Amino acid sequence: MKGMPNMGNLLKQAQQFQAKMAKLQEELGERTVEASAGGGMVSVVANGRQEILSIQIDPEVIRAEEADMLQDLILAAVNDALSRAKHMVNEEMSKLTHGLNLPQIPGLL
Repeated sequence: MKGMPNMGNLLKQAQQFQAKMAKLQEELGERTVEASAGGGMVSVVANGRQEILSIQIDPEVIRAEEADMLQDLILAAVNDALSRAKHMVNEEMSKLTHGLNLPQIPGLL
């Protein structure tokens, strides 16, 4: 059966890919992104696991006693941080999978 892929090679490649994927996920968990809203009045740091690590709020915003504005700024900064974390993960995953000719699965990357 000429042209058939060697199952041993395919299994080896799959295992190597799995090891690279696990390493990448670990590395991405240690990398961070930062986003801000309101001209830097609220900033949020997230990691590659899409966990929020910190939120910094400028004391001037708190003194203004405008809770609605503060809540909106926090939501905007958190959503931006999570979006940036997802983008970072997608970029790294595409580098890892480049050239593997994997089928495109919506929502996977």
